[in-house]
Amino acid sequence: MRCQCPSAPLRALSSTLSGAEGCAAAERIMNLLNIQFPQVDAARLAQAHRDGAEASAPLPTEEQALLTAEITALLREKNAVLIAHYYTPEAVQELAEQTGGCVADSLEMARFGRDHAAQTLAVAGVRFMGETAKILSPDKQVLMPSLQAECSLDLNCPAELFREARQQHPERAAVVYANTSAAVKAEADWVVTSSNALKIVAHLKQEGRKIFWASDRFLGSYIQRETGADMLLWPGSCIVHEQFKADGLRRLKERHPEAEVLVHPESPPDVISLADYVGSTSNLLNAAKRSTAPAFIVATEPGIFYKMRQAMPDKLFLSAPQAGEGAACESCARCPWMAMNGLRNLRAALKDGAANEIHVAESVRVRAAASIKRMMDFSFAATAATCTAA
Repeated sequence: MRCQCPSAPLRALSSTLSGAEGCAAAERIMNLLNIQFPQVDAARLAQAHRDGAEASAPLPTEEQALLTAEITALLREKNAVLIAHYYTPEAVQELAEQTGGCVADSLEMARFGRDHAAQTLAVAGVRFMGETAKILSPDKQVLMPSLQAECSLDLNCPAELFREARQQHPERAAVVYANTSAAVKAEADWVVTSSNALKIVAHLKQEGRKIFWASDRFLGSYIQRETGADMLLWPGSCIVHEQFKADGLRRLKERHPEAEVLVHPESPPDVISLADYVGSTSNLLNAAKRSTAPAFIVATEPGIFYKMRQAMPDKLFLSAPQAGEGAACESCARCPWMAMNGLRNLRAALKDGAANEIHVAESVRVRAAASIKRMMDFSFAATAATCTAA
């Protein structure tokens, strides 16, 4: 199972059509569920950008040093560990590393928290990540710097609507992306990540199963093209990845012909078609480490640049453009909800845990844990088989 190149049909489509026309044509071949799902309205998104900008604004050196020292002391006092996502602000990722926590993707964050001795998990990310941590660690306290940190893929797929739509297609296996609520995971047969979705869907196809997929249509359509599985796709998308533009990417590539293009599969099909490597956030990081290229154009949230530049300080990393002019623009690709994770509200969360604690009803947690366990058991078995074969 490959995760590097777009399928031949998509490449052929992209070669005959360009820009918005090519993306629109690729979307027309998606097997989208006919459903009216909630969009993130402009006012809510604008407020998220304001809150994110405030929380992640650069701090005076002295204040950042004081906050870092105070948070470090609070982590020890509360028997807590800081677990941060790759997309959170650099200061938060750096603090997680300095205090014995971790910086990772959503599933590894939850696994790290489950296996760590700490009784309190400070999860810097978005709400579904805190919920996943709580699902795997029900006896631990899970805190987040902001409970307002959402995800458009989660907001686009409310549990009630998902349940109703799924009931109309009982013959299909319900496979949901990790970027969904605990309540949606509880309604699913499988939870997948962008790292393991291809293998799991290919496995289900081999078993003769048809798929009811939620919640990102671009990731779903990529998997559908790569596996040939029969998939009915929820029509949601990520507000960051959906804005990457193929025309601008081509022009940026012309200015940097030495650069390889790394693309997250939540991006539009015509952007994926230009990639040298397609993969999850952690896989993009590893692809850059393996490559001999001196530069990379990266189509995902640029919070990942902290780890990329840390591991490869001699290489150039450029954000794929979200505007059509081909200029590299890091700020425009930022997730406003990830930006809500700052040192100030992290300190506040640790001081007054009750106000920022994640709760998941036990009846929901048990059912969600079953779909997550199915994924983890599959991934463990696949890894074991690969090691044995080697």
